[in-house]
Amino acid sequence: MDTRKLEYFVKIVDSGSITKAAAALHVAQPALSQQVSALEKDLKQRLLIRSKQGVEPTAAGHALYRHAQTILRLVDEARQDVATSGDAPSGRVSIAIAPYSMASSLAPQIVGEVRRRYPDIMLHLTEIVGGVLSEAIKNGKLDMALIYEPGEIRGVRFTTMIVEDLYVVTNPEVELEVDANDAVSLREVAKLDFFLPESNHTIRQLVDKALAEQGLSLRLAGEVESVPSLWRLLRANLGATILPRSAADALFPDQNFRVHRIIEPALQCKIALCTADHEPMSEAASAVLILLRDMVKAQLLAHYGSDAV
Repeated sequence: MDTRKLEYFVKIVDSGSITKAAAALHVAQPALSQQVSALEKDLKQRLLIRSKQGVEPTAAGHALYRHAQTILRLVDEARQDVATSGDAPSGRVSIAIAPYSMASSLAPQIVGEVRRRYPDIMLHLTEIVGGVLSEAIKNGKLDMALIYEPGEIRGVRFTTMIVEDLYVVTNPEVELEVDANDAVSLREVAKLDFFLPESNHTIRQLVDKALAEQGLSLRLAGEVESVPSLWRLLRANLGATILPRSAADALFPDQNFRVHRIIEPALQCKIALCTADHEPMSEAASAVLILLRDMVKAQLLAHYGSDAV
């Protein structure tokens, strides 16, 4: 199997027609059909179903199509890396940043530092929730993500950057029974109404689990993942929320909301860098990953949480 056959096969599937693919590739149709036949013989599987309307991939064809896209992309990246070997890293690097976290506050510093060190790297920044993260990382649509660590997900690797305690964030008018260190018990926290992310969010899962283990119920006033909306709801004293201290400081920097560490039991979350565990990174992505890792530790560990063990 060579990459040319894979390239031809991908073009056929994308075109839905051997005739259209042959025209686009400037290859004679019989020759293109022979390439497909050679692939089918090599893999001992039928890959395409032919009809008057065109062609459709079989189940085996769908599987080959997915792998062929990855292989062709890696070959293209390899050619680019070899061609630019010895030059300063360049190219596009995509980073996802978790919403509802302090990570977005680092965006100006990330962009500024990458621009200063690697002017030929173009950053693509986006926000993403955990439900679609693994597929985006595994498919190469994202190079890396800075998120709350959700636990093991097949196909991706998490490198824990920092471990943080969770805090309850309330309107200043809310009165809670706190200890000498201004901390509040989970049982006291459970008396409040809360605005939290949806159930697929790591923080929500941590809160739900902790409450259930203590025989307590979550009084959910609403599911909110918009920072401006969350700010207005807390400002109107319609409920509270739960965040790491770094996120509370970053999302509400000019507000006098009350922020109390939760204890009995203490709740903790992890901020992690997420990457694919099976694909090598481009030189540009590797450079940004190292920079991002160092920046996160330097910025966060000086003020919040503890280093990952």
